[in-house]
Amino acid sequence: MDNKILVIDDEKAIADIIKFNLEKEGYSVETAYDGEEGVHAVNKFIPDLVILDIMMPKKDGFQVLREIRVKYKFPVIMLTAKEEEVDKVLGLELGADDYITKPFSMRELIARVKANLRRVDFSNTSNSNNVNDMITSDGLIIDLNKYEVRKGENIIDLTLREYELLKFLASSANQVFSREQLLEEVWGYEYYGDIRTVDVTVRRLREKIEDNSGDFKYILTKRGVGYYFRRA
Repeated sequence: MDNKILVIDDEKAIADIIKFNLEKEGYSVETAYDGEEGVHAVNKFIPDLVILDIMMPKKDGFQVLREIRVKYKFPVIMLTAKEEEVDKVLGLELGADDYITKPFSMRELIARVKANLRRVDFSNTSNSNNVNDMITSDGLIIDLNKYEVRKGENIIDLTLREYELLKFLASSANQVFSREQLLEEVWGYEYYGDIRTVDVTVRRLREKIEDNSGDFKYILTKRGVGYYFRRA
């Protein structure tokens, strides 16, 4: 296993024990102990996944996440110190792929890490085997080979989770999925978060792919049931 993981947490004891346990699993792990050091480490180490604390000196986790998402699409797991829904929602809005609340079990964190990296590996393998495989609908193009979404001539910048959700819905066009089904199918494991995770991700997707007319033409809501992709 050669995946690289960066742990950014100002609580050195926590960062170091995460590093120790992930290295036992075969990962290459680096640590950073404040937000500024974390951003520098991201650009130097170029990890495959980041575990990112929210409350840190110099730059908090939200600012670090903003800077990461300008350049990189690798998964980010946020660490929240308390059961604050606003922190989780903001993290997802800024492009986090997952979150876990302190205190957490190392077993759960490792499961989250493996699930997120497995999703990346699956996407890369799938993309390499689907030459010229595309899903198109009313000007929206999902290029499964290039791992790319375009609208007209414009490439739409999506996180891994946003892309996977869009691809899943579009691959089963006009089929309605509940939020629970989407958590299971797209997030790929028993997700400990709540269904609001799906709502936030759908909202982010809509902001990026839909027109500003106020009427949705790609991802629609079936009231009381869930979401579906309407394919023209």
